Amino acid sequence: MTQIGVLVGNPRPASRMLQAALTLREALASTLGVPVDGPVVDAATLASAVFTDADTIKAALAALGEAEVLVVATPTYKAAYTGLLKAVLDQAPSGWLRGKVVVPLQIAASDKHALAVEVHLRPVLTELGALVPQALFLNEASLPAHVTDFELEADVLKALVR
Repeated sequence: MTQIGVLVGNPRPASRMLQAALTLREALASTLGVPVDGPVVDAATLASAVFTDADTIKAALAALGEAEVLVVATPTYKAAYTGLLKAVLDQAPSGWLRGKVVVPLQIAASDKHALAVEVHLRPVLTELGALVPQALFLNEASLPAHVTDFELEADVLKALVR
């Protein structure tokens, strides 16, 4: 069975970014005709371990490595992705994503950052061996103000991943 994992690099736990990534995973599962299944790692919950407990990070990366498809999502910080995501990915072994299809999702407050996902995040994922058929960018204005109100238009995401 195809598993679709999720790695979210937002330093805030249970963020709208996490909800966007889970919604994208649902859209991918629907498009692929597979159940919504796979590991979910919210890097905010690992933040205290990033520089102090390599085993915790390696266990999270190993769990994500079991998925055939991976959504890697991050907000835009300083015109790139978050340092937390970088610190987690830096601990991934060489070739960690070899043969995996990875869909990066980046959200920013301004469309002027729309290329950040292509220019900054895609190269790191490719260096880890990922196959990146399409990188996705969303303007923060398309997200609801509160996680409890979260609903991205699934049809829009399905169109993006086809």
